Amino acid sequence: MSDTVKTVVIGSSGYVGGELLRLIAGHPQLELAAAVSESNSGMPINSVFPHLHNALGEQCFIGPDELQQHLHGKIAIFSAAPHGASAGMIADVLAQAKDADVRVVDVSADFRFADSASYSAVYGEHGAPELLDQFVCGLPEHMPNTEHTSVGHPGCFATAMLLAAVPLLQLDLIEPELNAFGITGSTGSGQAPSAGTHHPVRNSNLYAYKPLEHRHAPEVVAICKALTGKNSTLNFIPHSGPFARGIHMTVQAKLKQPRATEELVAEFTDFYNHNEFVTVVSGQPKLKDVTCSNYSQIGIATNGDTVVVFTVIDNLIKGAAGGAVQWMNRKLGFDETLGLTTPGSGWG
Repeated sequence: MSDTVKTVVIGSSGYVGGELLRLIAGHPQLELAAAVSESNSGMPINSVFPHLHNALGEQCFIGPDELQQHLHGKIAIFSAAPHGASAGMIADVLAQAKDADVRVVDVSADFRFADSASYSAVYGEHGAPELLDQFVCGLPEHMPNTEHTSVGHPGCFATAMLLAAVPLLQLDLIEPELNAFGITGSTGSGQAPSAGTHHPVRNSNLYAYKPLEHRHAPEVVAICKALTGKNSTLNFIPHSGPFARGIHMTVQAKLKQPRATEELVAEFTDFYNHNEFVTVVSGQPKLKDVTCSNYSQIGIATNGDTVVVFTVIDNLIKGAAGGAVQWMNRKLGFDETLGLTTPGSGWG
């Protein structure tokens, strides 16, 4: 199509990179120009992602040194490079694309904080602090389309928590102390095998890790402050679940005034009324109703003065690649839902 936008994926050989490639292949107005992977340069994409053979044929990964030829005209750039490396890689690409009309969405942690000091407190030295003011971070459901041409997408756990926390704080429903319990699938640990993703350990197992010190907690607090103006605290305990995809999150808080469950369901429904990808359900949401999709579901329960909000998302799509495409659609002036309305797998 003559009106398609050339699209580049940096760090394209991991799980999130693979989902970006899959979504781009099915997107009517994004055309994959380059899948950048230094470790797989010259190899067919289908050698790493066999399931993409029918969509991408024999197209190959390229190295960063081959990217210059694609950096002209209007370009959509996604980065799924590792935390700490992504910012420097984006800076290099932008330096080469000085005359191009570029939109960037980064799914690493490198542009989730507004300043380098906040980033450094969690991740260490920032790779391109001079770019921080060009980026904004948050979920598209919670933010208007800003003048920024670049976006840092929140982390997968952060996405699940923000879907619950932002309306609770913005509607002034709760005391500003949040307690969160989240369970994630093994794909959240990335493609490289580790003790936490080894099948004999993960299968039929459930365990907490990094309790009260997970790096997505300060990210959520900072984004909530930026969006709602409210200072809050977050006590987050992540867990590794015995499944590959998805996040089930439970967020609990103290209500300022006793409220019935039905009242809060109505308020959340109104809050997300114009958002295609968020549904407030009656009862508790189930993970398999959203896995392999960009959709999310929210359920609510109260006992008078305590509220519990349940959220379910697919960690690789709504929590990363799909949310990134949703942002890119907006930045390119497309319908926000373009290429993202495929339903979940149901039994995946």
